[in-house]
Amino acid sequence: MRKLFPYPLLALSLIVMWMLLTRFSLGQLLVGIAVSFVACWSMAALRPSKPRLKGWYLLPKLIAIVLFDIIRSNIAVASIILSGKRRKRRSGFIVLNLRLRDPMGLAVLAVIITSTPGTAWFDYNEASGKLAIHVFDLVDEEAWIKLIHTRYERLLMEIFE
Repeated sequence: MRKLFPYPLLALSLIVMWMLLTRFSLGQLLVGIAVSFVACWSMAALRPSKPRLKGWYLLPKLIAIVLFDIIRSNIAVASIILSGKRRKRRSGFIVLNLRLRDPMGLAVLAVIITSTPGTAWFDYNEASGKLAIHVFDLVDEEAWIKLIHTRYERLLMEIFE
C-alpha cells in the first residue's frame, strides 16, 4: 500500500488543489488523481529526508507571526509605492550570521523571508552560516538583524533542532 501511496497527504492536497483550480467534473477529478500520483511517485524517487519536528506545537505561533508580518509588510510596501517620490527610500543588502543549521528550518526561513513583501533571500553560505538578504526599504540594518534572529530563527531552531 505504501508503494501505491508513498505520500498520501501530498496526494490528497494536490487533488484538492487541482479541483480548486479547475472546474469540478469527473474528468478533472481523474486528471487531478493522475497528476497527484505522478507527483508522489516522482517525490518518492527523490527520497527526500523526512523533517524532524521537535517543537511541532510551535507551528501555529510561527504561522501567526508570519501572517502578521506579511500583512504588515504589504501595507508598508504599498504606502512606499503609493507615496511616490515624496518619501526617500534606500534599499540594500544585509549580511547576518545564522545559528540555524537544519536544512528544513533554513528552507522554511527562505520561504518566510521571500514571501514577505519588501525582502528577498539572496545568498546563504553553508560553511560560514552567513545569510544575505535584500531589503526594499532599509532604514535600520540592526533592527532587521534583530528581527530575523529573535522573531524567526529562534523559533525555527526550537521547532527543527
